[in-house]
Amino acid sequence: MTKIKFLTIAVFTLLGISQMDAQAFNGNGDKKAQVGFSPYGNGLGIQGTFDYGIHQNFSVGAGAEIYFDNDDDDDGDFYIYGRANAHLGQLLNMPTNMDLYPGIDLGVLGDDFDLGAHLGFRYFFQNNMGAYIEVGNRGSIGLSFNL
Repeated sequence: MTKIKFLTIAVFTLLGISQMDAQAFNGNGDKKAQVGFSPYGNGLGIQGTFDYGIHQNFSVGAGAEIYFDNDDDDDGDFYIYGRANAHLGQLLNMPTNMDLYPGIDLGVLGDDFDLGAHLGFRYFFQNNMGAYIEVGNRGSIGLSFNL
C-alpha cells in the first residue's frame, strides 16, 4: 500500500512540474501549430493552423481545412485562410498553460471568398503539447503544439 501512495504522489508531482513550464501563449515570437477535427461548419473534415505572435496579446497565422464530402461537386471541399487572434489569457489572469482567444479568418472556400469568426481555448498539459477547441462559423477540436 505504501508503494501505491508513493507512486501516486510521484505521478502528481511530475504532472505538476510539467504544467509549470507549459505556456499557452508567450506573446511576440510565439509559434503554435494545431491539428484537429472539424465536426461542423462547411462539413466534416480536418483542420491545420499555424499562429505566430506579433505582440504580447495578438497573433496572425494561416490555416487550411479539407472537408470529407460525398457530393460529386468539388466546390467548397477546402478552405485556405489567413487568421488573426487576440489572446486574453494574460489579461484575464488565467494560468500560463491556458489561453482564451477570439479571432477572425478570411480566405478562399472552394471558388468563393469566406469570412469567419471563432472563439478558441487552449490548454497545455505538457510543455510542447496541449488541446484546443474553437467554436464559431466552423468548429474544431484537436491538439496544439509549441514550436
